[in-house]
Formats: sequence, structure tokens, C-alpha cells
Amino acid sequence: MAGVSDRAVTPLGASDPRRLEDRLGGFAGLVLAGGEGARFGGPKAWATLPDGRTFLEACAGALREGGARPVLATLPPDAADPGLPGLSALPLPRPGLEMFDSLRLGLAALLGDSDWTRVAILPVDHPLVRPATVAALAAAAGRAVIPRCAGKHGHPVVLDRAPAAAIADGRLAGPTLRDALARLGAAELELDDPGTTANCNTPTALAAAWTAWLATR
Repeated sequence: MAGVSDRAVTPLGASDPRRLEDRLGGFAGLVLAGGEGARFGGPKAWATLPDGRTFLEACAGALREGGARPVLATLPPDAADPGLPGLSALPLPRPGLEMFDSLRLGLAALLGDSDWTRVAILPVDHPLVRPATVAALAAAAGRAVIPRCAGKHGHPVVLDRAPAAAIADGRLAGPTLRDALARLGAAELELDDPGTTANCNTPTALAAAWTAWLATR
């Protein structure tokens, strides 16, 4: 990913004896699940894994189990609230929005809660991310942190509140999250989690990713 720093990442406050939750001040989670899912045959929010969970359920679960509070998901326009524990839903105002526009809307909604200092952003087509990965990224230093697995960048991305607010209000423009991360000089965190790079954007990709994911369990 062009513009991303390759400097070593250390745990946030590694020399600080305070409890991790006191250092972090809490972190939020955002699932970007408002797309139409044309390549998948329908919205990926409602696509299902072989174990029966929807992509949305798996992503929201990974964020919550990793420690994120609150957790919000952008959803397709007119989508009903999925009723998942601990998940707030934000249907997008119209179809066809770019992902960066969905990101801005989701961040703006989350910024109404003052209790978080960082946010983990997870596209819904990455439903195999481990909760431990979310926690590790949230505890890594840097205004923005990207996971890397086997030499590839992945998701979720973690942002401090200030750059998240700058994206929400337009001071930090896209047109993509990748561009914004490059401007922030995002740091990388090497993690042994193939779910971070498993982009399940087609049924074929899901089948391959699921097979690889099972092999690591």
C-alpha cells in the first residue's frame, strides 16, 4: 500500500503500567456493510459463512469480542435492523454510494459517542478476522494502523479519533481509505491472521478463504 510506513509498531503504552483499557480510553468498531454486493449476487451483509453466520454477524462479533464498544454497521438503504446484540445499524441514505462515503457517514454517527479514542474499521467482506487481531491492532501505536499478513495489507484498519473526525467532516479527503491512510503515514502491524487478507467478495473467494481459514485453526 503506497505511502504506508514500514516502521516497527510497538504496543500502545508498552512502558506504561496503567491498565490497557485506561490507556486506550475505549475503542469503537465500524462494519462497512452498505454495498450492493454485485459480484456476490446480493448484499454481502446477508451472505452466509459455511457455519451459518452471516458476514455481518461474523464481523460484528469479531469487533465486539476484540473489545470494541460501541459497534455500528452501515447497511444497504431501507435495511431492517438485524437485531444483533451490541450492534447499531445505520442504513445508507441511497444506493450506489462509494465505500469512502459510507465510511464518512459511519464515522460521523460514531462520533456522537464521546467514550472512544480509536476505531477499528472492518469491511464486511472480511468476515474471518480473529477477535485477537482486533485487540492487537487497537493496542498498537500510531494514528493509523494496518495489519499485514504474509507480506499483504489487510483489514481491519484502526484510526485514532482525530483522523476519524477529519475523515467524517471532509478535512481528510479520499477518494479512498487507502489514500487517507497514505496521508496519515499509517503504520503496519505484522499478524499471523489470514483472515485479515481474506477478501470474500465472491462465492469462489469465500470457498477458498474458508478452506484456508480452517487449516489454521
